[in-house]
Amino acid sequence: MSQLQHLLSAPGIDPGRWRAALAEDVVDLLATLQEVETAVAVTPADRALAEAVVWPGTAVHEVPVPTATAVLAALTGYDQAAVVAADAPDLPGLTVGKLLRPLTTRPVAVAPAEGGGPGLLGVASRLPVPDWLPEIDLDAALPADLRRAAPRPGDVAVTAAWRRLRGPADLATLDPAVEGWDATRALLSGHP
Repeated sequence: MSQLQHLLSAPGIDPGRWRAALAEDVVDLLATLQEVETAVAVTPADRALAEAVVWPGTAVHEVPVPTATAVLAALTGYDQAAVVAADAPDLPGLTVGKLLRPLTTRPVAVAPAEGGGPGLLGVASRLPVPDWLPEIDLDAALPADLRRAAPRPGDVAVTAAWRRLRGPADLATLDPAVEGWDATRALLSGHP
């Protein structure tokens, strides 16, 4: 599940178009993964953005606050779920798989944002959500925060990190040779 939240804009690009391009690329990636049911979670204010980027039949869930914990708590009828930040347009599908894989033996897994600073790329959990899981703001949380909250630190698996585009300097990390991220690539190259 992609969580559409506040996304910083690239210099010279309309913030609304930037958010839509990043979100579209993440949704497109998730929609093509095998054995994954894609959904998008938004606050009511971002419902129109979600409707603009989802594939036909993709569920859109409204949550009261834009936290990963609120998204996970809103899901019913599933054994597990993952919430992925919407500002990782070139995210490899394998990284999503690595986020979900530990749930066979652990209740929660997290993927840090690359760079070692605050923020997570995503969080995955068995459902229903463990009652010890704290509120998770993907922009501010660290894997250590979740491990401290767990009954045992080993209950939270830490998986592969991946970059997020949270500021202008992050644009240099995009690799033009990597396939995907078409909407973001088009916007950055000046094509509408």
